[in-house]
Amino acid sequence: MVLIDFSGEEHIKMKTKALYAGSFDPITNGHINIIERASKMYDSLTVAVVVNPNKKCFFTVDERVEIARKVTEYMPNVEVDSFSGLLANYVNENDFSVVVRGLRATMDFENEIQMAQMNASLYINDTETVFLMTDPQYSYISSSMIKEVASLGGRIDGFIPDYAKQKIHEKLQSGGKYNE
Repeated sequence: MVLIDFSGEEHIKMKTKALYAGSFDPITNGHINIIERASKMYDSLTVAVVVNPNKKCFFTVDERVEIARKVTEYMPNVEVDSFSGLLANYVNENDFSVVVRGLRATMDFENEIQMAQMNASLYINDTETVFLMTDPQYSYISSSMIKEVASLGGRIDGFIPDYAKQKIHEKLQSGGKYNE
């Protein structure tokens, strides 16, 4: 794409390749809110499920990827992947120009800004971190809360996509335990 600025000078606009990474265990409507908005802002968005060996997850990485693919399939410029290791390494290996981070509250910001500053020193390109506040209606929702409420028999309607809710119930009915 060629852009022409006010002086009449031509510039070539690079395609913006963005990344939104997280554990997504399970993916919530807050995550979907960030994904939908980021997918409108950037040419392509990769939702990357992080494999963290220090975190016990309810769903396996393959299950989390499958759920994320299913609930984002209506967004044509969104793809789902997974990775383990440093976020900065994944960003550098895949030439992302933007890393999207979702924020729910001020306590999220303190942790996220520290991580973003560390990652910025590890990026080999001019990768930017962009913070998006989730819609206030989702600001109190966390994956941990969803799992706890579901495991105790509470209603999780409206907090996560229907397909993710179905998968949680299936796993709980089959005696599902934490993985990885």
